[in-house]
Amino acid sequence: MNILSFDLNLLRVLDALMREQNVSRAAERLALSQPAVSNALNRLRVLLDDPLLVRTGRTMQPTPRAQALAGPIRMALQQIEQSLNAGQTFDPASSSQHFNIALTDYVELICMPQLMRKLSDCAPGIRIDIHHLNPRLPVEALDNGELDLVLGRFLDIPARFSRQHWASETLQLAVRRDHPLVSHGVDLELFLKLRQLWVHGGQTRGMVDQWLNEQGLQREVVYTTPNYLQAAHIVASSDLGAVLPDQLARHFAALLPLQLFDLPFELEAFHLEVVSLSQRQRDPALQWLIEQLLSIAADSS
Repeated sequence: MNILSFDLNLLRVLDALMREQNVSRAAERLALSQPAVSNALNRLRVLLDDPLLVRTGRTMQPTPRAQALAGPIRMALQQIEQSLNAGQTFDPASSSQHFNIALTDYVELICMPQLMRKLSDCAPGIRIDIHHLNPRLPVEALDNGELDLVLGRFLDIPARFSRQHWASETLQLAVRRDHPLVSHGVDLELFLKLRQLWVHGGQTRGMVDQWLNEQGLQREVVYTTPNYLQAAHIVASSDLGAVLPDQLARHFAALLPLQLFDLPFELEAFHLEVVSLSQRQRDPALQWLIEQLLSIAADSS
């Protein structure tokens, strides 16, 4: 194919269609009419000799060819945008930027209310979309631009990503007030006897169970959930205990009938990091957003 005769605007249309998998939503994203996007899709199908997206019900499913093209095209468009923006200043007050961020429900609770207060004051046009974060770094979503940044705890971060320390956290045991077994403190024997809830977050084993396993010990986990926020409410209305991050535990102890205790053994703090593509360090809008996140952590420490 001769790139000189190819209308590069069609790549923006294909990128939007791959993101939305719907002609109407792609047209809205591009600020174009629906017929214009349909016409562009038909041109792409002829030029690439592939249907690209096939209608199934109300959505359009990408073909293997479209899936293979999506990542490289999105990265190319990002690089063009970053090159054009290089050296430009970012004005948050007039920006209508749209950011996609992945994090856990726990980090969303302790961080996002403060971020949205900041944005309402100085950047009211900015839009934030939150995506669920699994324990593994979502490298593909960051690479292809589906995510702008992630905020969480990661054990493995490839060198092509920028990482910035956001906060360090310790763990506490939460049980309901007037718990029949717990009153003044928790020793190791009581901890192992206590029926517990575990927030797995997609992990197969957490810090607590790893330490216990190294000592040849095991606690009694009778309930597992992926959700930190539900965990606090369940503990407050049952005889279960739960090990929760300190900031989250203190937040809910102020709202619910909970009492908090130090763990009866020493665990190292875990660290939360802001991770984004290193090549986007020249993106002034993204760097401004990261600065806001870092300032929230600094204000809370």
